[in-house]
Amino acid sequence: MPERPSDRPTDRPYDDPSDRPSPDEVRLYYAARPSPLVAATAIVLDSAGRVLVLAPSNRAETELPGSTVEDTETPEEALARELEAELGLSVPVGRLLAVDSRRPGSLGRSLIAHVHLVGPLSPKQAGGLCLPDGEASPARWLAPEEAYAVLPGRLAPRLRAALAALYAGSLAHLVDGVPQPGSPVGLDPERRTALEHAGSFDAASHRAARPKAITAASVLFTDAAGRILLVEPSYDRSGRWNLPGGGIDSDLGETPRAAARREVHEELGLDLAPGRLLGVNWAHKPGYPARIRFLYDGGVLDTATLARIRLAPFELLSWRAVPAGELRALVKPSLRRQIEACLRARREGTGPLELHAGRPVDAPREKNKKKKGKG
Repeated sequence: MPERPSDRPTDRPYDDPSDRPSPDEVRLYYAARPSPLVAATAIVLDSAGRVLVLAPSNRAETELPGSTVEDTETPEEALARELEAELGLSVPVGRLLAVDSRRPGSLGRSLIAHVHLVGPLSPKQAGGLCLPDGEASPARWLAPEEAYAVLPGRLAPRLRAALAALYAGSLAHLVDGVPQPGSPVGLDPERRTALEHAGSFDAASHRAARPKAITAASVLFTDAAGRILLVEPSYDRSGRWNLPGGGIDSDLGETPRAAARREVHEELGLDLAPGRLLGVNWAHKPGYPARIRFLYDGGVLDTATLARIRLAPFELLSWRAVPAGELRALVKPSLRRQIEACLRARREGTGPLELHAGRPVDAPREKNKKKKGKG
């Protein structure tokens, strides 16, 4: 049987349904292939976070875009080829989200599926998909929960684990769609806890399966008038400003205090030792790693020191010193609360503060209570 992708029995166009290959012919074709089969699957997202799902005319099941890997292709090359041929979509294939090993099924071969992110596509790209006649009709953009409901049982768990890996910044290890013990992401928390309590993890698997956190260090500087030093990042499209600082290189053994000094030097060109720790902020968004920020007192910068600021090229656009009353319009609400709490701690000589989303843990957030009417 011919070896080219276009000669696969499931891909040839058939005017007469009776001319389509029988299940036995398809099985024999794939049984003659080297084992295991390798496939590449795309999680194509639009700017609203919806998933592209296909309903091919020559298959009974809804599916995700993808292809088997042919000849000397890499999974990325196979996926790029299929996206161009199937959807007229020519975009980079993004990072690996999951690897799913499936035991031999109807095709008689085991399968290794590489799952890659594609997108998010711009509205123009999402609206310009080209669907060749007889290939895929219709293509639908679905919210993740909707996609889980319409995809077959072999694909819905793969999509779920891949999206978990996307938002956690990690990778899912699957067998037959099931996250494995030690998978860096996708393992149900209750299942993970049960495995931990049963002593089922080796040390490496335990480290891989534990939840991760992203750590950063920032420095609070003011000028002689009490205005707060903020920097405008070039990489943030939200238009929000930040405190000087950045990520802690914990994989290199860097401490929060060392990171704060390094970031100030890199961003502002000032080599200044941070003062005392004013607060530690913990923030969490479901599905994403927790974020921990160490906030240090940078002290008061005089006019001569401010004049020596030299911004990091390509990273920062500008800096400014602003009164506390202007923070609301410039920084995200959580950061504003962190700055205000740390200013109080510095003024009153208290702290370090334990903050959750900028709020001291001993000052719980007040909730608006609505009166219920009698019906």
